[in-house]
Amino acid sequence: MEKRKIKKVVILGPESTGKSTMCKMLAEHFNTIWVKEYAREYLLKNGTNYSYENLYEIAQGQLAAEKNAVENTNNEIIFIDTDMYVMKVWSEFVFNKCDNRILNEIVQSDCDLYLLLNTDLPWEKDELREYPDNETREKLFHFYKEEMQEQKKPWHIVSGQGNERFLNALKIIENTLFIKKL
Repeated sequence: MEKRKIKKVVILGPESTGKSTMCKMLAEHFNTIWVKEYAREYLLKNGTNYSYENLYEIAQGQLAAEKNAVENTNNEIIFIDTDMYVMKVWSEFVFNKCDNRILNEIVQSDCDLYLLLNTDLPWEKDELREYPDNETREKLFHFYKEEMQEQKKPWHIVSGQGNERFLNALKIIENTLFIKKL
């Protein structure tokens, strides 16, 4: 018996837009799992002084975590905190170039829906975040938006504060993927 395709929803956006929180809330709502952002784990272990070459290592870790999640769940849907588009935007923003292997992974992606989180939340400091100013956050948001506009998968911007943000994301998922709470 062939395993059914798991629907993948990727949450992306600039720093401090609530990606991890959104993934956790959505996974809890749908009684499923979520894939954490591998870059956080990598940078906490190896330090924040990363190089261009390190970004492909981080990308490989993210892809492995996603693959592991898909292979080890029977759920109908999973949520992914960042993907190769995040790696691309970050690489181009910081180093003005992106590894072709990351670009190839974007082409092969089988994501079903992208949720781009808006910068309408206040920036919260943590040991890994680099760009607290609103101007840079807005610039990064527009880079993500341009990436989404150029690809063919369904995507939506999610805005709002607190529970409103979650409900906005939930409505998009239900209306786009026709999935209700299990």
